[in-house]
Amino acid sequence: MKKFLALLAIVGMIFTFGQSAASAQGKILVAYFSRVGNEYGVGNIQKGNTAIVAEIIAQKTGADLFEIKTVQSYPDDYDACTAIARKEKAEKARPALATSVTNFAQYDTIFIGYPIWYGDMPMAVYNFLESYNFSGKTVIPFCTHGGSGLASTERNIKATCQNSNVLQGLAISGSTAQNNRAQADSSVASWLKKIGVM
Repeated sequence: MKKFLALLAIVGMIFTFGQSAASAQGKILVAYFSRVGNEYGVGNIQKGNTAIVAEIIAQKTGADLFEIKTVQSYPDDYDACTAIARKEKAEKARPALATSVTNFAQYDTIFIGYPIWYGDMPMAVYNFLESYNFSGKTVIPFCTHGGSGLASTERNIKATCQNSNVLQGLAISGSTAQNNRAQADSSVASWLKKIGVM
């Protein structure tokens, strides 16, 4: 009986610590844009690279998940998708969004996730960032990529989300997200500890 009570006390301490860590960050949202279909370096995927990383972050932080979706879906074919992405970037397009965050003001910390398209975030992510007031919030970028890392996206997010506190981002290759979940999980955990979120 004493061992059982001791075990309950330990579990309670772990749960309380987890709650304290989450409450220190306030209410957390993981907003991400991701796509399925044929993807560079990983083939035909059923779950997007960025979606995988977003779910890991949400699981570790207790955050709410929100998927940024466009009214017009992107093609599954890789070449067709990149042609549209290239055109949207050149035109600084803002594709119409099909989803919106309910009561955005309640969130204190927002993770922003995206794939790297032509050295930048997809234009839909810019539309998302420009649709809400990030003043006074903590913004944390993360991306999946085929070799470019975060590129210039941290700087671009700082310029777009003025008066917010933008923390150091995380870049994970798409092939790691798809084919080595243990490594992706470990990378996320190390990063969250480094930036003081876990």
